[in-house]
Amino acid sequence: MPDAPAEILLLRKMHPLVEAAFEGRHTVHRLAGAADPEAVLAEIGPRIRALCVGGQVGVDAALMDRLPNLELIANFGVGYDAVDAVEAHRRGVTVTNTPDVLTDEVADLAVGLVLATLRRIPQADRYLRAGHWPKAPFPLTASLRGRRIGILGLGRIGRAIARRLESFGVEIDYHGRSRQADVPFTYHDSLLGLARAVHILIVVAPGGADTRNLVDAAVLEALGPEGILINVARGTLVGEAALTAALKAGTILGAGLDVFENEPHVPEDLAALDNTVLLPHVGSASEHTRAAMAQLVVDNVISWFEGRGPLTPVAETPWRPKT
Repeated sequence: MPDAPAEILLLRKMHPLVEAAFEGRHTVHRLAGAADPEAVLAEIGPRIRALCVGGQVGVDAALMDRLPNLELIANFGVGYDAVDAVEAHRRGVTVTNTPDVLTDEVADLAVGLVLATLRRIPQADRYLRAGHWPKAPFPLTASLRGRRIGILGLGRIGRAIARRLESFGVEIDYHGRSRQADVPFTYHDSLLGLARAVHILIVVAPGGADTRNLVDAAVLEALGPEGILINVARGTLVGEAALTAALKAGTILGAGLDVFENEPHVPEDLAALDNTVLLPHVGSASEHTRAAMAQLVVDNVISWFEGRGPLTPVAETPWRPKT
């Protein structure tokens, strides 16, 4: 049976679909732009039953303490490492995310980054615009031909990337928590082993404390001077200082990055390098996909308060209907 109108808190400005969806159905509070957020939280915190979050806005135990009647955290994005889902589960709070609806968009971008970094597409564009072409042809680039590709994290997005790359006729290897029996790709039981075996390493594993700086100087050295690093996951998975040093020294050939350690800030020495393609975290940033993500956030909240439970609970907060 549908629940009574609830009070919902938006921690940051969100997609217009989320901003407008609950009007006339539930009471929405917005923390972004409040003159005194602490005072707002003190006043409304005990009444809040759902949070809508995203954009790496953290939800930790301290914030949950301010929201003693919280039931649901609806995260805008497939990655939810900024939300302490283990603590939420301990408190009986359900966390949801937005899987599947962004898989294809991020996979498309990952393949685009592979090609752009290998073939130096942005650099060639700048070369033409600067008027250099009449003076000399653009230098020859590396090629996808004969390259072996490694995927760190063969989840939904990793599999979608692999399916796309198969059409290029390349060999695909992977590393993750365990071997997956239903894929034809070569499994490596260590990241170092994967890096040694491939020419291109695509990072698409979850973020969080357990994977921080997983791609370090040793992994980059194993990838080697013909190696390309692509990261469409979280910036925290790659040691940014080690990566910058490896790119400067020629330890690896290049990198294509959509994510960074301290977004939206990118170190000047990394941004200055010409053997990189750098994007401002736009993996899922198409109008179509962001609308689909927003709709799933809304659908999770509505389903929850209509008594049907969450549509896409995360693994740490499994949900079972009451009997």
